[in-house]
Amino acid sequence: MNRRVIGLLAVGVALMAMFGFLAIPMLIAGETSLLFSSDGGTGCTSTGNAPAAQQPAASPAGKSIPSDYVTWYKKVGLQYDIPWTVLAGIGTEESDNGQSTLPGVTSGTNAFGAAGPMQIGVSGASTDTWGAPPTFPASELSQVQGVATDEDGLPTVSVYDPADAIAAAAKYLNEHGYQTDPQGAIFAYNHADWYVQDVLDFASNYATGGFTVTDSAQQPGGSSTCAGNAVLDSQTVPNAAVATAISYAEQQLGKPYLWGGTGPDAFDCSGLVMMAYRSAGIYIDRTSQEQWATQTRVPASQVRPGDLVFFAGADGTPAAPGHVGLVIGGGKMIEAYATGFPIRISTYGRPTSAPGDQTVVGFTDPWAGASASVLNGSGG
Repeated sequence: MNRRVIGLLAVGVALMAMFGFLAIPMLIAGETSLLFSSDGGTGCTSTGNAPAAQQPAASPAGKSIPSDYVTWYKKVGLQYDIPWTVLAGIGTEESDNGQSTLPGVTSGTNAFGAAGPMQIGVSGASTDTWGAPPTFPASELSQVQGVATDEDGLPTVSVYDPADAIAAAAKYLNEHGYQTDPQGAIFAYNHADWYVQDVLDFASNYATGGFTVTDSAQQPGGSSTCAGNAVLDSQTVPNAAVATAISYAEQQLGKPYLWGGTGPDAFDCSGLVMMAYRSAGIYIDRTSQEQWATQTRVPASQVRPGDLVFFAGADGTPAAPGHVGLVIGGGKMIEAYATGFPIRISTYGRPTSAPGDQTVVGFTDPWAGASASVLNGSGG
């Protein structure tokens, strides 16, 4: 991994750094909510040993983050219960959120064998933390022993793909105790006190809106793409009930699929959307076939976050769809896909979408007819 050239630190300077480190209360366990609070944008316009640190980072003030990175930081943060700003702080320190032109960010490795926007070890001094070739078929993921993750459900897993890399970094942090010792887990990512301090500085700044969102970074070798604006922030959805439903579904990300499951530990596709809307005080039918048959249809040109998107599915037909997902915007949905796949955010209606998700039967509005008080979140 690339390391800064640092001189010998006097004892007094070390103590000052230590006290500065301890003065950041937002990352103490149980006090991380502020790190989720920034509304700096979520849209996307296009895609054993510690992973490696990258070049010295710039001042946190005024940093820019590509819109697709913001989206994946927030999605992965919810999934792995890590403040998105911490993931963004690591991404900023490692590669300026994929914007660095140094070796190893978009292809190859750096001098220490780390690769991708999160600079995860694939060889050399960094060792093979990734656990597989930098890019490999998703069908081989079950053979991987490292942190490699197919976060966006595409056929290829790549350390250069922002979605896969960010999820792999989150997985690494949790494997190294983030939930009980956040500072220690960040230190494990790169064994340097200055690195921990830099990441926390970025995270603190981002939590208060100290960043700008730019067009999506183009990642050679990566494949995370999206169109329009992904919607993960409640203020951009049609009403409070939809915000509640989407928030509920987001909280289930990473849980297993279970046929007939309605939670709280596992769900099937229709059980997930049913319980999401039940959390908002809106009661919809249990199965995808019933949901499609009873809800108000929505033209594709008028789809909004919170609508349901239907597919024929393995156990259904276009007339009685067997699969359903919850639209969150930008051509994306939250879905309980199938046995062996965790609840996830996926694309729909694209050639690159997962099998079964490529052809959309149609959309419905689950909250049509709900009272104003329910839609506003003020009761039934």
